[in-house]
Amino acid sequence: MNIKYTVVAMAILFFNFNLQAQKQFKAFLFTKTAGWHHESINEGVTAIKKLAQRNNFDVVWEENAARCFTDEFLKDFDVIIFLNTTEDILNDEQQEVFKKFIQSGKGFVGVHSASDTEYDWPWYNSLVGKMFHIHPAQQTAVLEVQDTNFPGMEVFPPRFMWTDEWYEFKKEEYSKNLQVLLTVDETTYKPYAKWGEKEGKGMGYHPIAWYQYFDGGRSFYTALGHIPAIYENSWFLQHLYGGIYWAATGNGIKK
Repeated sequence: MNIKYTVVAMAILFFNFNLQAQKQFKAFLFTKTAGWHHESINEGVTAIKKLAQRNNFDVVWEENAARCFTDEFLKDFDVIIFLNTTEDILNDEQQEVFKKFIQSGKGFVGVHSASDTEYDWPWYNSLVGKMFHIHPAQQTAVLEVQDTNFPGMEVFPPRFMWTDEWYEFKKEEYSKNLQVLLTVDETTYKPYAKWGEKEGKGMGYHPIAWYQYFDGGRSFYTALGHIPAIYENSWFLQHLYGGIYWAATGNGIKK
């Protein structure tokens, strides 16, 4: 009789352990660079690992595209996060694997210089939505919330000050499906920049974070995230987790 009760108790404990160990979703964090290497990558990795602990999801961090961008490696992941990636980081075969991943109904999150990545790949340009052109010196500006019906946006007031590196994006329209979350008020900072023959004078209407449903999957992008200390800011972390959560699960938007 005691053996029977012991077996039952062990089964219950095993069942409860499995419930506790089960994670919400699994994220692949990719930080490969082939150009500028942001100092904030280490802080970003640390922050996302802490978000995973706090919000009960798995995260795997890698920089080796050859090892990671295969169907076998990615099959158990729900979302791919490009954290401050730059320039040409995937070959043709790896691009096809990434494309199939999104088309299978899964998600993408791009942070800051993810828009400074894979310029020669039209599909990726459309996935991100806008591509980096130039930026002025880091400075304080006022951000404005355009959409509160998205996870993570609930922490922001309608207008607030923020210090970052303000990306001006190319004029090309890569996607018509972008749902803008945040814009930067260009009257509150100096947007002019000139790098040789490349010049930026501001965009007028200046989106800085957005999301979209794309090619069967989901895509979230935020241009915030240049300065290392930003990855300790609770508002930014909620904004980032909201994007990861939605891209991985499709949840959080009130219909």
